[in-house]
Amino acid sequence: MKQTIRNGSLIAVSSLLLGLTAPLAAHASTSPQADALDWSACGSGADPRQECATLQVPLDYADPDGRRIDIAVSRIAAEKPSTRRGALLMIPGGPGGSSLDDPSEKGRKMPQKVRDTYDLIGFAPRGNAPSTAADCGLEHGDLALTKLRPWPAADGSVAENMAAARRMSQACARNGGELIRHISTADNARDIDRIRAALGEQRISAWGVSYGTYIGAVYAQLFPQRTDRIVLDSNLDPTGDLGAAASRTGLSRAWLAGFAPGVEDLFTQFARWAAAPDNPHRLAQTPAAVRSDFLRLADRLDRDPLPWPGANPEVLDGNALRQAMLNDFYDPDDFPALAELILAARQGTVPPAPEAPPEAVLQNVAAVGAATLCNDSAWPTSTAVYEKGVAESRAKYPLTAGMPANAMLCAAWPFPPTQPPVRITDRGPSNVLLVQNEHDVATPLSGALKLRSALGRRAVMVTVNSTGHDAYLDNGNACGDRTVSRFLATGERPKRDTYCD
Repeated sequence: MKQTIRNGSLIAVSSLLLGLTAPLAAHASTSPQADALDWSACGSGADPRQECATLQVPLDYADPDGRRIDIAVSRIAAEKPSTRRGALLMIPGGPGGSSLDDPSEKGRKMPQKVRDTYDLIGFAPRGNAPSTAADCGLEHGDLALTKLRPWPAADGSVAENMAAARRMSQACARNGGELIRHISTADNARDIDRIRAALGEQRISAWGVSYGTYIGAVYAQLFPQRTDRIVLDSNLDPTGDLGAAASRTGLSRAWLAGFAPGVEDLFTQFARWAAAPDNPHRLAQTPAAVRSDFLRLADRLDRDPLPWPGANPEVLDGNALRQAMLNDFYDPDDFPALAELILAARQGTVPPAPEAPPEAVLQNVAAVGAATLCNDSAWPTSTAVYEKGVAESRAKYPLTAGMPANAMLCAAWPFPPTQPPVRITDRGPSNVLLVQNEHDVATPLSGALKLRSALGRRAVMVTVNSTGHDAYLDNGNACGDRTVSRFLATGERPKRDTYCD
C-alpha cells in the first residue's frame, strides 16, 4: 500500500502465517451460495458509471451460519460487452487499504483493451469502512507512525515499545469487539470467493498490489480452480520470519525486516539524486556525503528534537526524520519533500506538518492493520528477542536504527491466531504474472524473488528497471505496463522470467 500520510496512519504492507497448507477440499470443493448484489449509484465523486453494492459474509468462517458482516463492493462494467471476458478484482495493499474507488481511479489509467475485457471490481476489505468497520479506540499519540511502527529509543532501548504494545493491544481487546479477532489474510481470501460467487463468475481475475499480492497468492492457493488471470504487483516475501522455519512462523516480522535492506537500497538512489550538481535540492557534493550527513542529522535530532507544530507527536526527532525518509522512498516523486525537510532541519527549522486525515480514518486503518498483522501469526513476546534483534539491525543497517527488528503491538496481542496457516506452493494452474520494480523500499526485489520461487511453474516474473513502490501504471515503466496489459487483455504472458529496461 502506498503511503501518503507522514504522521498519521499505519503503513502496513502485510503479514502472513505460513505452515501446512489448509486442505483445498475444505474450502474449494463447492462454491458458496451466491447472494445477489443490488447495484446502485455510489453517490460520491467517483466516475458516474461506478456502481456500489453491499455483500454479507460470515464474520467467522468456522461458523458460516452465524453473525454476518458487510463488505462494500464497487464496479464499472466492461466497456465493450461483446469482448467481455469476466471480472477483474482490484486487491488493495495495506493491510488497511481499500480498492473501492479503484475502478474509477485506476481504471482511468488502464488501456482501452483492458477496460473492454473486464468489469472492474473494487472492494473495502473486512474491517475497512464503509464495510463493517473496526476500531481499537487508540490514544491519539498512538496513532503516530513512529508508534505504530516500532522505532526504538535513541539508545536502542525497546522498553517503551513493549509498553506501547501492551497499551495498544489492550485497547484493541477492549474496544475491538468480536470483529477484531476475525480480520486476517485467510478471511480476506474467503471474502473474495464470496464476491466472485455474488458476481456470478466461475473464475475471477485479479490485480493485487503490495499486501494485496499476499491476499492474491493465498486466494490462488486456497481456490486455484477459481482463478483466471492473476497479476501480483510489488510482491511480498512469503517464506518465513527473520530466517525461522517457514512452517512455523509468518511474514509479519519478515515484512518489517524487509524495510532494512529496502531503505539501504533506496537511499543509494536518493543520495545519487541529492548529490547531482543540477539538482535545486542538492544536499551534498557526493552520494557518500548525503548519507553521512543524514546519519549525523538524525543523531543530532535524537539528542535535540525540534518542535513541529501540527505533527503527531509535535516534535521532529531522529525517528520522525527516519520515518519521513521511509515514507518518501515509496515514490521518487517525493524525494524533493525529503530533501526540503533535511535542509530545513539542518537550519533548525521545520516545514509545515503534513495534514493528517480525520482521526476516525486513522483509527480504522490502524485497527485493520493491527488485527491482520497480529491475527496472521504469533509474534515473540520476550523483550530479550527484540533487544537482540534491534541491536543487530542497528549495527548492520544504521539508516533504520533497529526499527525493522523491533516489537509492534503484536508482541502483546492477547488472541492466538484463529486461521490455519497457508503456505504458498506451486500447486495450481500456471496463470500468475508477477511484476516488480527493481528498487522498492516496502517490498524489496529479494523478497519478491522468494514469492516467485514459491509459486514455481505457476508464475512468470517481470522485473522492471524502475524505482518506487507499485509498478503497473504507477512507478514502473512502459515495458512493464505493456507486458501486464497484454496479459490481462489477451492472456499472453512472457515464456520465461524477463527484465524490462
